[in-house]
Amino acid sequence: MGRDLTALFDPRSVAVVGASDDPAKYGHAVAAQALRAPDRRPVHLVNRRGGTVLGRAAATSLTAVGEPVDLVVISVPGSGFETAVDEALACGAKAIVAITAGFAEAGRAGLARQRAVADRVRAAGAVLVGPNCLGIADNTTELYLASDRFAPGGVALLSQSGNLALELQLRGEPHGLGFSRFVSLGNQADVTLVDLVEDCARHEATSAIAVYAEDFGDGRAFAAAAAAAGKPVVLLTAGRGTASARSAQSHTGALTTSADVVAAACRDARVELVRTPREMTVVLAGLGAGVRTRGRRTAVFTDGGGHGAIAADATEDAGLEVPELGGPTQDRLRTVLWEQSSVANPVDLAGMGEQRPLSYADTVGALLAADEVDAVLMTGYFGGYAAAEGGLGGGPAGGSVLAEGEARAAKEIVAHLASAAAKPLVVQSMYPGSPSCRVLAEAGVPVFDATEDAARALAAMTGRRNPVDAAGVPPLPSVAAPLADPGYHGVRALLDAAGVPFPAAREITDEAGLLAAAAEFDGPYVLKALHVLHKSDAGGVALRLADRDALLAAYREMRARLGAPAYSVEAMADLTDGIELIVGVNQDPRFGPIALVGLGGVLTESLRDVAFALAPVPAERAEALLRGLRSAALLDGVRGRPAVDVAAAAAVVERITTVAAAHPEIAELEVNPLLVRPDGALALDARAVLR
Repeated sequence: MGRDLTALFDPRSVAVVGASDDPAKYGHAVAAQALRAPDRRPVHLVNRRGGTVLGRAAATSLTAVGEPVDLVVISVPGSGFETAVDEALACGAKAIVAITAGFAEAGRAGLARQRAVADRVRAAGAVLVGPNCLGIADNTTELYLASDRFAPGGVALLSQSGNLALELQLRGEPHGLGFSRFVSLGNQADVTLVDLVEDCARHEATSAIAVYAEDFGDGRAFAAAAAAAGKPVVLLTAGRGTASARSAQSHTGALTTSADVVAAACRDARVELVRTPREMTVVLAGLGAGVRTRGRRTAVFTDGGGHGAIAADATEDAGLEVPELGGPTQDRLRTVLWEQSSVANPVDLAGMGEQRPLSYADTVGALLAADEVDAVLMTGYFGGYAAAEGGLGGGPAGGSVLAEGEARAAKEIVAHLASAAAKPLVVQSMYPGSPSCRVLAEAGVPVFDATEDAARALAAMTGRRNPVDAAGVPPLPSVAAPLADPGYHGVRALLDAAGVPFPAAREITDEAGLLAAAAEFDGPYVLKALHVLHKSDAGGVALRLADRDALLAAYREMRARLGAPAYSVEAMADLTDGIELIVGVNQDPRFGPIALVGLGGVLTESLRDVAFALAPVPAERAEALLRGLRSAALLDGVRGRPAVDVAAAAAVVERITTVAAAHPEIAELEVNPLLVRPDGALALDARAVLR
């Protein structure tokens, strides 16, 4: 059900502690905003000196207000913060918005103070946003407790940056984007990003949730909340490209970056991950149209070959398809276009727009009606005729007749959208502010000036970019007893008990043990030096040892060179027609266990053909990840080689990742290589690194 945040977003009364007449103080800005809706609820201004603030009498303390206060905003120096919190709780406050800074962000002592305050707030049954935040606003309840105004609309904005929120507001205005709520996250001492996502998911006036976060807190809980929201969640985050702070001791650790982790969590949780405020605005504008489809087959429609070619490339770069249209659809287009028009895809008017502006509408209508088309991207000059008439420049001479025709075409396009089955239409125009484009925008058609923006918006409107993206957040298994033996054979035993197949093997420490092991199974043999990091790189692996004499010779040479305390004698697997994969799991401090699958062996880090997902990874999901690799064609056989058993590999991936997810004490668990042959899968090496 989540926490009850009613007192935070729709309080019965509000008090601003630290309200001020000094425009340089934040208490002035918040108090001025709070007074924008004085008739909605009582608003009390508190200043320890009393007097008047913004023309209203100010109480010298919360106690002096003389009545309970539901929500209290605290904007006072750090030295008086705890006293203000205690007084607010004593006066019955159920919600506190803490503007005051100087806590967890200031070091260990500040963190201790912050935790103590949060404990007192929770013990009183109240909620706390912040500290070190910039306030909140809710346009649906006329609650204005932030320094800036936010145009009303359907987006809930949860941000750790005030300036970024202001930029999103400015960028969203041309697209008609508005906000249902704004919350500055601050330090999340009590109310967390997860709490807010869950509450906004229940908020009927919120149609999409936009998040800028640097600190996810419990990232996995955020992913789960976003997946369960039932409405779009768009995430912008910083630091995605930095490598893990932990010194990696496996290929998995070396390959996994913060960017991989966040991207994997977003794919599994169906979160739209964006890189810039501009991209966030573009995606929100697309989602705001309210039209979505699962298909990716896109018709690009243009009035100029250059625009069409560029738009087709941008559309494919965004993860969509631009297939050649079938014969019946091309025939239908030929009935509304002239001979020189291209009807394959991109569809090009080839100048017909200037002869008959309604051809724009006729073409859009035909494309929307085609069963083989899931979405339409119109690109180029549309809007230019009306722009010339309106004095915006760029249109042909004598443009008044064309402008009138273009305006009629815009209205006809809107009519086609209303009558057709729900399919997304996105427009890129050289003149996005023209009257014709405004007709489209006011009808809910996203209009952009940049081709790449139109393609990105359409990608958000047309669902996931491939089947791998629709996975969901897997539940974590019950925590198992800690791994007692993190050595090579201990890890093998752990995985073997979970059903991961290995070749026969014995751990030995001397020649007698080696000969005894060789007598237990036939050659050829493999000899591995144990307790050596990256055994292959160090020359600690000998393969294809034909008999006991070759095994003994390899042992003596390796022991003299490496001096390892123990070795593993193993049956040599049949590598014929096999492909080596890697399966690993990293314990991320924010998102928990993160799985990696990809092309394995000694070239893993060089090739970097890997995919990531939240662990554990079900077999069906694992197979989709494997088939999404750049080298996936190898799995189905090339140049006369047979296909390998991908389903068997996927089943092993599920077992490995489930084991890792059940053992949080294991920082890195890796099987490399996992040999996949036409007749099954076999783990050839394994290692674990404890926290």
